[in-house]
Amino acid sequence: MNDSKSTKNPVKKVVIAGGGTAGWMAAAALTKLLGKNIDVTLVESDAIPTVGVGEATIPTLHIFHQLLGIKEQDFMAATNATFKMGISFENWRDVKKDYIHSFGFLGQDCWAAGFQHFWLKGHQRGIVSEIGDYVPEHLAAREGRFAVLANQALNHAYHLDAGLYAKYLRNIAEQHGITRVEGKIDKVNLSNENGFIESLTLDSEQVVEGDLFLDCTGFRALLIEKALHTGFEDWSHWLPCDSAIAVQTESVGKPVPYTRSIAHESGWQWRIPLQNRTGNGLVFCSKYMTDDEAIAKLRENLVGTLRNEPRVIKFQTGTRRKHWNKNCIAVGLSSGFIEPLESTSIHLFQRAIVRLMQMFPSQGINESDVNEFNAQTKFEHDNIRDFIILHYHLTDREDTAFWRHCKNMEIPDSLQHRMDLFKQSGRVFKKAEELFGETSWVQVMLGQGLMPEQYHPIVDQMDDAELENFLMHIKNNVKKKVASWPDHYDFIQHYCKSTVKA
Repeated sequence: MNDSKSTKNPVKKVVIAGGGTAGWMAAAALTKLLGKNIDVTLVESDAIPTVGVGEATIPTLHIFHQLLGIKEQDFMAATNATFKMGISFENWRDVKKDYIHSFGFLGQDCWAAGFQHFWLKGHQRGIVSEIGDYVPEHLAAREGRFAVLANQALNHAYHLDAGLYAKYLRNIAEQHGITRVEGKIDKVNLSNENGFIESLTLDSEQVVEGDLFLDCTGFRALLIEKALHTGFEDWSHWLPCDSAIAVQTESVGKPVPYTRSIAHESGWQWRIPLQNRTGNGLVFCSKYMTDDEAIAKLRENLVGTLRNEPRVIKFQTGTRRKHWNKNCIAVGLSSGFIEPLESTSIHLFQRAIVRLMQMFPSQGINESDVNEFNAQTKFEHDNIRDFIILHYHLTDREDTAFWRHCKNMEIPDSLQHRMDLFKQSGRVFKKAEELFGETSWVQVMLGQGLMPEQYHPIVDQMDDAELENFLMHIKNNVKKKVASWPDHYDFIQHYCKSTVKA
């Protein structure tokens, strides 16, 4: 078979175009887990800087690290990492109204209804406090406590140095036989027969041949878009921010165990504490704010001495129409960009890599594999997209043109359904392959001001005294648990103190 999506040529040689976090994640995973059966080459140029802004992660990174046998203490010490238990959303619902979206699970569910239904009745009766008091990770984030405990669910993530993380993964890949080729890609050579990629020609005139190519060239998308013209689905009408300013500052005080996301008049600012410094950035929409205004705004709100000059990054929110096209798979920013609000970028790199390994085309590329890969990827991207849009659209802010646009814009039907379902019944459902679970949707919808009109009738099986005892028992257990955890910074010093010079 030699149609546009299939080939019976066995895949023996994989070429990764580009390094950075995405390229070296792919290289480490493929060489360590499949390297005995395939030859893996990575092409990158030291002259091309990586975006390298993705310093906050989510708990799914544990899956990737477990697959590669990465020891948490070693990885954290090598990347100046701190722990993360959620994101503080400041000024999102409205100016001076804040909430935390934490990891972990809310209270205690029953077979018919999630914990939010018990909390909702308690809220109506005036016998509950904020919903985060019923989640250990939420309370620990606020109190600055953390501990890694044996036999406990890994409901934490990391703040890390993306450049050091790529270096750490490169070391793993080199231990397992990666071939690294230095050079800029000058030309992508396609087959006249079926349009598949045959090789890459570098600026040194070296030719790198392969059977399967991973495009990790970032926003440039040299293979998946410039060579294969795959197409792009633009989401900027839902996610209008298109620019970011990134800068590093010296640490001031102890690192908090959460990411800060601080909304401003035309977007938001991040603050990510590492062991040795703080990552800062301002995300904004260029229709409402110029680059110079954004740089000035960021400088106004920085804490600590600058370590480098602010860098402007331009992007377009959206996704590639196909993430696997012919014999090329987009991994990383070449596959699209949903913006970093919920720290999902590295997760999506990881999912593409793991999905590829699960569906690896060792005997040749089949159209059915390509279609399934693309369908799963689209489902995942669409659901994350909806979750991000929720933060912008579900707001009381009307103080600027940007926020008025976000509040009044049309949104995807899938998101409108979730919001309507929660508002009318308090219900949230997670489909099997979705990233964000019920706890995440509940915290953000409540945090942004959407209060359900009713709760599940099974809650009325408890009288008010039973309900109060039930809620108080959960809250007290959370308090007791968190009170036993040490200070976040003290734990880092003991557990994973940085081995990298500042």
